[in-house]
Amino acid sequence: MRNIRLTVSYDGTRYLGWQWQPYGPTIQGELQDAVLKLTGETADVIGSGRTDAGVHAVGQVANFTTSSVLPLERFQHGLTYYLPRDIVIRDVAEAPLAFHSQFGAKRKRYRYVLSDAPPAVPFLRPYAWFMRGALDAEAMHQAGQVLVGRHDFRCFETKWPNKATSVRTVMELTIQRAAGWEMWSSAAAGVAPAPTLQGNAVTSGKRRQVSGDPARPFVCLEIVADGFLWNMVRAITGTLVKVGIGKWTADDVRRILVEGDRKKAGETAPAQGLFLVSVDYDGADRLPES
Repeated sequence: MRNIRLTVSYDGTRYLGWQWQPYGPTIQGELQDAVLKLTGETADVIGSGRTDAGVHAVGQVANFTTSSVLPLERFQHGLTYYLPRDIVIRDVAEAPLAFHSQFGAKRKRYRYVLSDAPPAVPFLRPYAWFMRGALDAEAMHQAGQVLVGRHDFRCFETKWPNKATSVRTVMELTIQRAAGWEMWSSAAAGVAPAPTLQGNAVTSGKRRQVSGDPARPFVCLEIVADGFLWNMVRAITGTLVKVGIGKWTADDVRRILVEGDRKKAGETAPAQGLFLVSVDYDGADRLPES
């Protein structure tokens, strides 16, 4: 018996999420169908976590066991052949039989993409949350540092409690502006401005006025943690957006975290801006090289 590890990228727009459902397309369902067509075996394809309907992945990790003797490259090309074009197998490796993509995960990185520079780019609406006003990315970044460390994140969990504990450790949370998506801009292809952590901001009296940056229209939140609660990243994003538009401060975020009340945090950001970027297993996800 072999344990096959997959790294999968997908556009989640038309799917009901990762987990198999009887009434609509899911990522897990499509992968299991592809394994059946390739190997003739019915397999339970286990994912590192359940992404919700409309959420995307750059580097979702999954695994399944099989008695097939196909070489790894045949798994990669064969599964991709049988999958819809919005699901791609990026990498295939053989893992120890004890490896479990969900329970073995040590860290995950998520990215949430927002855009605040008008006019909105219509081609990218399925992949970002478009704001009606400008965001202060620097203020959002500073407020986000309140969440770094080990905390009870129940205030960012939908329908708490869903897990044995809502305590998680956030190792990294950054917010920065990016040009990104250059191929959909009106600028010459291949010409991109230098990245920056700040948008355009001027100080007028005691109030910080922020305008969108047409050259860097995307605000990207990156967060790394040892685990995530249901809608945790989207709730954190919705909360920090309140900081970005000037309604809340870092002190408000700290108070929300301490009080632990989901109703006092920001809204749950839309699914289409969220991407599962990568999952780390500290090397336990691959067989040692011979």
